[in-house]
Amino acid sequence: MQTPRPPDPESRRLRQDRHREKNWKRWGPYLPERQWGTVREDYSADGSCWEHFGHDQARSRAYRWGEDGLLGICDRECRLCFALALWNEQDPFLKERLFGLTNREGNHGEDCKELYYYLDATPTHSYLKALYKYPLAPFPYTELRQRNASQGSTKSEYEILDTGVFDRKGYADVQAEYAKASPNDILIRLTLTNCGDTSATLHVLPTLWFRNTWIWGCEHEGCTLKPSIRQFAPDTLETDHQTLGTFRFQTDGQPPFMFTENESNSVRLWGTPSYTGHFKDAFHEAVVNGRGNAVNPARIGTKAAAHYTLTLEPGQTTVIRCRLYSLDEAPQAAFGPQFDAVLLRRQQEADAYYRNISPASLSPDEQAVQRQAYAGLLWSQQFYHYSVKDWLQGDPDIAVPPPDRLHGRNANWPLLFNRDIVSMPDKWEYPWYAAWDLAFHMIAYAKLDPDFAKAQLILMLREWYMHPNGQIPAYEFALGDVNPPVHAWACWRVYQRELAEGRPDRLFLSRTFQKLLLNFTWWVN
Repeated sequence: MQTPRPPDPESRRLRQDRHREKNWKRWGPYLPERQWGTVREDYSADGSCWEHFGHDQARSRAYRWGEDGLLGICDRECRLCFALALWNEQDPFLKERLFGLTNREGNHGEDCKELYYYLDATPTHSYLKALYKYPLAPFPYTELRQRNASQGSTKSEYEILDTGVFDRKGYADVQAEYAKASPNDILIRLTLTNCGDTSATLHVLPTLWFRNTWIWGCEHEGCTLKPSIRQFAPDTLETDHQTLGTFRFQTDGQPPFMFTENESNSVRLWGTPSYTGHFKDAFHEAVVNGRGNAVNPARIGTKAAAHYTLTLEPGQTTVIRCRLYSLDEAPQAAFGPQFDAVLLRRQQEADAYYRNISPASLSPDEQAVQRQAYAGLLWSQQFYHYSVKDWLQGDPDIAVPPPDRLHGRNANWPLLFNRDIVSMPDKWEYPWYAAWDLAFHMIAYAKLDPDFAKAQLILMLREWYMHPNGQIPAYEFALGDVNPPVHAWACWRVYQRELAEGRPDRLFLSRTFQKLLLNFTWWVN
């Protein structure tokens, strides 16, 4: 039996969250890196999800089942989202999400064409750090598509480094850090460095928005009123949501704010009139195309952004500070020395947590590899919403799928209802769970966050996930595909891990056993 590790602040937060004393996991890196091109957003007749909702539409078209953003966070129900938008004064549109090739565009299938790294994370998301490398020359969207289309499947993929775009004018390191002073008080520090050899102008738009649930008439959101974001003070936004409550978003300094609606630009997309004159892509129109009338002069909407315009000399670093907090957890002072002190303390607490869970036999380099691997797992937790019955039937007057859909993909899974935080294989290429991948993930989570590991394994066995015949859903492209029977093995391994530490959870085994028997019977049959 292993000697129990001494308590540390992150372990105490995990215990408080487990006992529901404090809701430490309410906010996290749950915002997907890609929502376009997914099965959930596909309302086509033939199931061509990559073509039905592509990257070019994503900046202008409101999503139905989720959201996406660049190095962002959201609450566990993906009601209020925060992410970055960038512009180097070279690209044809804002960089609001990661770019990649669709299944048919890539010579080896779908493929993300960006450089981004998940650097650090703790299980309660009390500290998060990630890095994105943004070219200061025009992003090679067309070149990546054309070269990969001409390569053929026998040749290597043509990657962004092959284009030389980072050598032309250099690039900016864009680092995002998040630290929680309390469960609903989140400090945001954005560190931007010009890694080129000439001065560069960079537009940075810390963006806050509500996932669009009001237009679809969703029955699963627990609210009937449209939320809002309005300007509260020269440096502060105030958000109001029926179930999330009131939050404020404060900036260090007084950058100008812009407001719009998280609504589809039907004029651009389909050439049809819209009931609102302010669309999801308004910030792109205002910043890139200079159309100031695209944003709402009334300074209210469901999407808002602060607009920083930075001129960075070679090697220069600039820091942007923001803070998102609920009214009942508002800080006495949003910024100042205490801001950096909280960030430093959370970093030190993350160090202490990983010292406790890392085997003493690992070298410092091996511990660093393990810690960043854990960061990849934690950043790949994602809000995932998919109600097959509603998806098959579509939404009246908005997104009505063709009748063929009722007999097509996943039609025999009408009872599946997913609306949870789920561990994903990858938040860009696989922004959907795969049951057997998840089972393997939980072996690593058993050491990192055993509560999450057990909850995820149980989740896949709940009656709103499992098929009535006992099958565990495979993945959204084909829920009925047969996965290797590894779920029982994963449950047993997670139990054994806690047993070795003197904390055997027999209740967890009993909660999984009956459903695993049903799944075994399905396999036998």
